Amino acid sequence: MILTVDDAKGMDKEDSLYKFREEFYIKPNTIYLDGNSLGLLSRRAERSLLEALNDWKEHGIDGWTKGKHPWFYLSETLGKLMAPLVGADASEVIVTGSTTVNLHQLAATFYKPEGKKSKILADELNFPSDIYALKSQLSIHGFDPNTHLITVNSRDGRFLDEEDIIKAMTDEIALIILPAVLYRSGQILDMKRLTKEANQRGILIGFDGCHSVGAIPHSFSEWGVDFAYWCNYKHLNGGPGSVGGLYVNKKHFGTAPGLAGWFGSKKEKQFDMEHTLTPAESAGAYQIGTPHVLSIAPLIGALEIFQEAGIERIREKSLKINRFLMDLVKQEFPDMGFIIGNPLDDHRRGGHISLEHKEAARICKALKENGIIPDYRSPNIIRLAPVSLYTSYREVWEAVQVLRKIMIEKQYENFKNEREVVA
Repeated sequence: MILTVDDAKGMDKEDSLYKFREEFYIKPNTIYLDGNSLGLLSRRAERSLLEALNDWKEHGIDGWTKGKHPWFYLSETLGKLMAPLVGADASEVIVTGSTTVNLHQLAATFYKPEGKKSKILADELNFPSDIYALKSQLSIHGFDPNTHLITVNSRDGRFLDEEDIIKAMTDEIALIILPAVLYRSGQILDMKRLTKEANQRGILIGFDGCHSVGAIPHSFSEWGVDFAYWCNYKHLNGGPGSVGGLYVNKKHFGTAPGLAGWFGSKKEKQFDMEHTLTPAESAGAYQIGTPHVLSIAPLIGALEIFQEAGIERIREKSLKINRFLMDLVKQEFPDMGFIIGNPLDDHRRGGHISLEHKEAARICKALKENGIIPDYRSPNIIRLAPVSLYTSYREVWEAVQVLRKIMIEKQYENFKNEREVVA
C-alpha cells in the first residue's frame, strides 16, 4: 500500500487532539519537528506568564500570597498538576530547579557510600550533563570518578540492554542513575523491571525523565522508583529555561536534603527564620532556593492543556504519527542511505524518531533552509519529533516530501557536514 497525502488528511480528520493545534503559535510556512528539544509556545502558557507579570505589577511583595497565581505555593500547585504525568502522588512531585541542579540535589541526598558499596552506576549513552554531575558528586566524596563511576556499555551504540544493566548491579553499587528515554535513539528503558532488580539488591535507583515526561505515561510510585528528575521545556512546552521537576517516593520522606535551602522548609516554619531547618514533609523538602516565578509561570497554562488532552491520548497519537513517519521513510528512501536508529516496537520507543545518515548535519541545515525544523545529534543523527498536541499528519507527509527533494537534488551539498554552535 502506497501512502499518500490523502491518507494524511484522513488521519487528521480522525485525530481527537487536532483541535489543540489552535492553542499553539505555529510559524507559517514552517513545519516544527523539534519539540523534543524545545516545545512551542501555547497561548495558554503566554497567558499565564502575563498573569504572573501582572501579579507582580499589581501586588508587589504581596504577590507571594495574593493575585491570580500566588507564588509561595506555586511549586507545590504545579507539582500536583504534574503528578499524573509521572504516576505519582501529588506530595511526591515538586516543580523546582533545573535538570542538573535537581540531579545534584538528589545525588547529594541519596548517594551514601559505605564500605565497598561506594560506586555509582550509569550508562555510556546518557546525556553528558548527568555524567558531569555524577563525576562531581564522586569527587566531592573523595572518590576517583574513573574508578567509581561505572558505565554500562551499549552493544550497538544505539540501545542499552537491560540484562547488561542488571549484571552491573553488583554489591559495590550504591546508586543508579539512568535515562527513562535515551536522548539519541529514543529507546524506553524498562523502568519497572530495573527498579525491581535494583530494590531487590538494596540499591537506590533514579531516572532522568527529560525525554519521557509529557511524551509517555509513567507509574513511578507503583514501580517503586526512588526518585526522578526532568526538564519541562521539551514535551511539556514550558519555555526556554523553564523550571524543572523532581519526584521523590514518599517512602523517603524525612530523608534530609543533601543540599539544604530555605524553600525546602515546612511552609509554616519557613519565615520563623530559625537556623535549624525543619524540612517539608513532602517532595517540597528538596527545593533549595526561591522559585523562579517568571520561568515557572508558563507551565501553569501548559499543564492545563495536558490535563484536558490526557497523557494516554497523547501517547496513542504519538505512536501512530511516528509509525506513519517511519512508514513514509521506508517508502520514500529505500536506497538513499537512511537508517531508522530508534526502536521499532511501540513499547520501546519514546516520542521521537532517530534517522541516521552520514550526511546528517548537512541534511539538517538543508531541511531548515526549506522550512522544516529538525534536530541534529552527533555524529550522524537527525531527530524528528512529531508532537501530538500540535503536529499534523499532513505536516509529516509534507516534511518527508521536502526531505526527498533535498536528497534527490543533493541540496545538502551546499552546506558543511558539521554542527552549528547550538545543535
